[in-house]
Amino acid sequence: MGDHVRITAIVGSYRKGGIIDTVIDEILASAREEGAEAEKIYLIDKHIEFCTNCRTCTQQEGESRGQCVIADDMSAILDKIERSDAIVLGSPMNFGTVTAVMKRFIERLACFACWPWGMSAPKVRKKRKEKVAVVVASSAAPALMGRLMTKTVSLLKEASGLLGARTIGVLFIGFAATEQRQQIGERTRKRARRLGKKLASSNPVQVTSHSSRA
Repeated sequence: MGDHVRITAIVGSYRKGGIIDTVIDEILASAREEGAEAEKIYLIDKHIEFCTNCRTCTQQEGESRGQCVIADDMSAILDKIERSDAIVLGSPMNFGTVTAVMKRFIERLACFACWPWGMSAPKVRKKRKEKVAVVVASSAAPALMGRLMTKTVSLLKEASGLLGARTIGVLFIGFAATEQRQQIGERTRKRARRLGKKLASSNPVQVTSHSSRA
């Protein structure tokens, strides 16, 4: 990927300046220090409609994503992701899974599957994972419990895969709701910055996984 890695971060939190947003800021700041270019997109600021399961986007063959019939901001977001070398997906955990706005985004990734009428099951378009990804999640529960007993992380990793990325790092922050305006701890900050450097690396080869308290 070279010295100028392009990173797009997707924030699925409802609160700017919260734990997820702050952790992603640390990841991107660290990556920029290593020469990467980074952009952050708040899903709450974008017009993203619900997927209607019409499957129009899944009908054509090939690795290129299918074209959605809905005219909103989703296509522009995906264009930016496809021009990127690395992605960050972040969401707090609500009711045992990602937020509704992140789930809406993930459901619209159906365009990265090929499923013509008459085929029994869909197949993923992008079999080669040419990008890398880091996923960030938080929970009021202890980190280990949140990771093992919910699908939050697995959904974010699945979304990364559909976008053509292999996940090289997971940062899950537990006990993330003990204060109204909670700050991240130094341990979490250091882990976030390490992941940023890893994203900016020209050859990130090892999958890492971290859990911590806020």
